[in-house]
Amino acid sequence: MLHDIFAIVHILICVGLVGLILIQHGKGADAGAAFGGGASGTVFGSQGSTSFLSRTTAVLATLFFATCLMLAYFSIQRIEPQSALESVEPITEESTIPTGSELPQVDKPATPDNEIPSVP
Repeated sequence: MLHDIFAIVHILICVGLVGLILIQHGKGADAGAAFGGGASGTVFGSQGSTSFLSRTTAVLATLFFATCLMLAYFSIQRIEPQSALESVEPITEESTIPTGSELPQVDKPATPDNEIPSVP
C-alpha cells in the first residue's frame, strides 16, 4: 500500500519536473532581454522567473531522488529469497504408490489376437 502511494507521488513529481524544465528559458534568452525585454513588470519581479523556477526545480529534483530511494528500499523489502528445495513438499509415508485398484483401467488394443503391432 505504501509502495503504491510512493509510486504515484513519484510519477507526479516526474511530470512536474519535466514541465518545469520545459518552461525555463535557456541562457540564450537573456541576451534578448538585455535589449529592452521589460522584465521588471513581470509577475515574478525584476529578476524574472529564473530564481523561482530554478528553486522549484531543485526542490522537485530533491524529492525525485528521495522517492527513488524509498521505492528502491520498498522493492528490496518485497523480495523474499527462497530456495528451490523449500518449495518442494517433503515425502511422507502417506504419499505411496497407488495400488492396483486405484489405477485407471486401460482398454486392450483392438488388434487381432490382442497382439502388439510391429513397427515397420
